[in-house]
Amino acid sequence: MPKLRLPIPFGAAALAVVFALLPFTAAQAQENDTLAKIKASGAITFGYRESSFGFSYLDGNRIVEAVKTELKLPAVEIKYQAVTSANRIPLVQNGTVDIECGSTTNLVERQKQVAFSPDIFRYNVRMLVKADSGIKSIADLQGKTVATTTGTTSFRLLREADRGRSLEVNNLAGKDHSDSFLLVESGRAQAFVLDDILLAGQIANARNPKDFIITGESLRTENQSLMFRKDDVAFKALVDRVVSGMMKSGEMEKLYAKWFMSPIPPKGININYPLNAETKEAFANPSSKGI
Repeated sequence: MPKLRLPIPFGAAALAVVFALLPFTAAQAQENDTLAKIKASGAITFGYRESSFGFSYLDGNRIVEAVKTELKLPAVEIKYQAVTSANRIPLVQNGTVDIECGSTTNLVERQKQVAFSPDIFRYNVRMLVKADSGIKSIADLQGKTVATTTGTTSFRLLREADRGRSLEVNNLAGKDHSDSFLLVESGRAQAFVLDDILLAGQIANARNPKDFIITGESLRTENQSLMFRKDDVAFKALVDRVVSGMMKSGEMEKLYAKWFMSPIPPKGININYPLNAETKEAFANPSSKGI
């Protein structure tokens, strides 16, 4: 089984959630589907994103052994399930994944299907282009091909921003963020629209990072959260308590500096993306209301 490193803030939050499960009694677990499921199966399953660099990715870290040591509970099995933008919600809904630790936007419309933790990151939706493309704004996309990732809101946001201007663009969908980036790198698309922090991760991980830039006006400020099953009051209260506590203690900001402002394994790549004002506000005032 491949080992997984779950970086800021997902890894820390996920481990903390597991740790926080310990004080719950059997009676409390019976009142909650997720907790009852974990108790009955002796395992918890984390969903992770292989192409969300800096947030969730595979490497050689022995996180499973570290969790066992920390919790002193060798009988608790920790499982990992790779998810994509297209299947992440169904896999949470059907019980395959107990908590998704990826790069999912907390949208009010999605709250009809799943539940979310307080925002762990806030960012702006912009576009990645080749540095020599001459593209600087949405208007420059006229007649161009734009890459987006299947299951994201990116192309819809582009259309909403363009309302009234009749911009003619072609949409080419990648199966994940890395695939969408390759569409630009190979010249099949001229821009890739996504969360700016994830675009920064793709650039940092590219063969020639200087060949790409993030540009254009923000299509919307969005938020990322941990995702789990809805109508699960006890589990949501548990997750909210742990995540909010990490924010108020300053631990979340320290983890951010570790994963987004320092070289990270396995390649020692530094995304070098300073903490923005929107995320600082999220840490100061935890909220899961969504947008």
